Amino acid sequence: MNRVTITFLIILGVLIMSYDTLHAEKKLEKATFAGGCFWCMEADFEKIPHLREVTSGYIGGTVPNPTYEDYGKKGYIEAVEITYDPQEITYTQLLHFFWRHIDFTDSGGQFCDRGHEYTTAIFYHSEEQKRLAEESKEQLEKSGKFKKPIATQIIKASQFYPAEEYHKDYYKKSPIRYKSYRLNCGRDRRLKELWGHLGSGNNDNNKGAEENAHYKKPTPEELKNKLTPLQYEVTQKNGTEPAFKNEYWNNKKEGIYVDVVSGEPLFSSRDKFESGTGWPSFTKPLEPDNIVEREDRSWFSVRTEVRSKHADSHLGHVFGDGPAPTGFRYCMNSSALRFIPKEDLEKEGYGEYKKLFEK
Repeated sequence: MNRVTITFLIILGVLIMSYDTLHAEKKLEKATFAGGCFWCMEADFEKIPHLREVTSGYIGGTVPNPTYEDYGKKGYIEAVEITYDPQEITYTQLLHFFWRHIDFTDSGGQFCDRGHEYTTAIFYHSEEQKRLAEESKEQLEKSGKFKKPIATQIIKASQFYPAEEYHKDYYKKSPIRYKSYRLNCGRDRRLKELWGHLGSGNNDNNKGAEENAHYKKPTPEELKNKLTPLQYEVTQKNGTEPAFKNEYWNNKKEGIYVDVVSGEPLFSSRDKFESGTGWPSFTKPLEPDNIVEREDRSWFSVRTEVRSKHADSHLGHVFGDGPAPTGFRYCMNSSALRFIPKEDLEKEGYGEYKKLFEK
């Protein structure tokens, strides 16, 4: 192969690569959503595969160059700008995800963050995006599932200003502070209240109430006969068992954990981890619909109590210092749980969970 031929092939290769790059860039589109704290919105959207970039920033104001110190005074709100390939994920899918990660009934802010700068909005970049956004909003309004009107506005996108560098990936740079903020702000608790009966953004396959109807709380007399004194103290009187001296803190067997009172499924061994606290700890519930979280101001502090939905048993507390992927630590009392090994799931009536442990 002579030098001229080699040179021609190199030039041809460069031209092809340049064409492919330009073609790929033309395919990418922007989507901009405001849903309160942009730390949380960025963290949520970055869970979606195929997105090219998720950037925190400010939009909606009229005075140029907002900063974190003055963006609210200049009329801006916190938002995220998403770069995506519509061949990999559609705008409709992004809208679906967006609605399920905000409180669209709140016109005064989001969760614990109040004021115009934390309100929700869809900023459209084309007439097609506007049409799809209006259709999705209309579908929510006509569903009849929500008591309050939808407060989220649909606005033509204006100049988007990226936030300061220290805000980028804040949930990764300062995970403890971020998790503590998110937990105490009540974002996930409110989303569960809003979407629980339909399936939240994190679990669209939750069971309906009619499927869980057989999980009931026994009468007080039945409870006293069924439970040990410690189980009764923990589940009915919000007690706490001793650390490292309980049944499941070091249990490494595969299976699920159910409410000792009602039998409703609560946690899976697949989500259990060694927290070093002396109590069984999980990163997430097996069935989110069977979990209720409440503010607990006992012991001169503010914590988040975890109870079972159907039996109303006190289970333990959830903290924002857990490992990936959720960052949560559901610290439970063994006395509130009953463990069912994977080999007994079928005969115990929990056969649907066998697939969790099939390799």
